[in-house]
Amino acid sequence: MRIMNILHDSVVDGEGLRTVIFFAGCPHFCKGCHNPASWNINNGTEMTVEEVVEEAASNPLTNVTLSGGEPFFQAEEACKLAKQLKQKGKNIWAYTGYTIEQLRTSNDPDKLELLGYCDCLVDGPFILEQRDLSLTFRGSRNQRVIRLS
Repeated sequence: MRIMNILHDSVVDGEGLRTVIFFAGCPHFCKGCHNPASWNINNGTEMTVEEVVEEAASNPLTNVTLSGGEPFFQAEEACKLAKQLKQKGKNIWAYTGYTIEQLRTSNDPDKLELLGYCDCLVDGPFILEQRDLSLTFRGSRNQRVIRLS
């Protein structure tokens, strides 16, 4: 899978202390994106699922956030990653430019399975005209924090 970065000890990408996995590749191209370099999947570093699991699980105090780019752009590998992290007891948040309705009606079984491993989903594209710095865990008013489990 292609990964832009793995950041430990974040307190802004979900509840509690989190390890954030930034995926490369994004089809949304949101105006005002905080990470436009992540749009191109070739900008990431190739890592195996096992390498990412090892890095993310290296800190027993953090849970995990899948961000991007777009984690659902690499749903097959992200699904394998999320499954292994859940087996290690990690709580998983995911940020996506898709809405939960789009994911739930997807014909892609990997996207559906990945959604099933998420404890919380922050959905919807970033809309610059709806940017709101007072929001917790999201950047624009259209985005929703959806607890899944």
